[in-house]
Amino acid sequence: MSKKPTLVIMAAGMGSRYGGLKQVESMTDTGEIILDFSLYDAMMAGFDRAIFIIREEHRDIFREIVDERAGKYMEIEYAYQALDDVPEWFEIPEGREKPWGTSHAILAARDLIDGPIAVINADDYYGPSGFTSIYDYLTTHEDGDKYDYCMIGYQLQNTITEHGHVSRGVCEMDENGFLTNITERTKIMRKPEGISYTEDDGQTWTVLPDDTLVSMNFWGFTESLMKELKEGAIEFFRNEVPKNLLKSEYLIPRTVDKLIKDGKAQVKVLECPDKWCGVTYKEDKQGVMDTLQSKKDKGEYPDKLWK
Repeated sequence: MSKKPTLVIMAAGMGSRYGGLKQVESMTDTGEIILDFSLYDAMMAGFDRAIFIIREEHRDIFREIVDERAGKYMEIEYAYQALDDVPEWFEIPEGREKPWGTSHAILAARDLIDGPIAVINADDYYGPSGFTSIYDYLTTHEDGDKYDYCMIGYQLQNTITEHGHVSRGVCEMDENGFLTNITERTKIMRKPEGISYTEDDGQTWTVLPDDTLVSMNFWGFTESLMKELKEGAIEFFRNEVPKNLLKSEYLIPRTVDKLIKDGKAQVKVLECPDKWCGVTYKEDKQGVMDTLQSKKDKGEYPDKLWK
């Protein structure tokens, strides 16, 4: 059987809509951040190693928060996503500040990954069920004729903020629950007629069913992903970046979608009943704090996660 899965946490994004380093904002009376809950849920599911992908200038902040808490119970390592981590023949466009995207972020940890991985965002609360499902899948499946990947799918109605629009990967599956298509919808929000998305800055809106399964960037991959990411990066920098020098991104959903379409990978969608919460906007913070406190009050978490 393959090695024990490692949790990979993407934390290099600054949170432009939120306006600051939201990943390290305290969300409880005892000082925990959202990420503490993900690490706790992951540890309870069986994960004992985590790799953080961060910007190097944020290293001290993360080490102070993570190493002194979860670091006492899990092995913690760091990889740094950098703008200059590009092929030697590629010239970084003048004025480019935005990181190169989530696939590029995972690639930053290429020297640390040597087995299956689960991938999450640092600033999303996923709930415990997803970690249990993905750990079980990664420890019981290996690549066969195709790469055997998985993804935690959430009902759209469980992933919406009341304070603006969100970006979600809308999933389509076959009769066996394998992903056939994932479409990134960058502006989804609750409207009087139902949860809807727009692709023309609000001129027209399309309603999506509440129970539509969406991706929250919670993925399970075998080590084979790293080879594909390396090869895909060459194509991205050569062919995609020139189309939009300042904003093009190398993204996981597109990478996965291409591997499915090319017949190289199958992705099992593991439906999760939990309700997402996160701080996409400043106004979301109080709701997240209330949600996490209520979970402690109900005994779903100890009063202090890391003793």
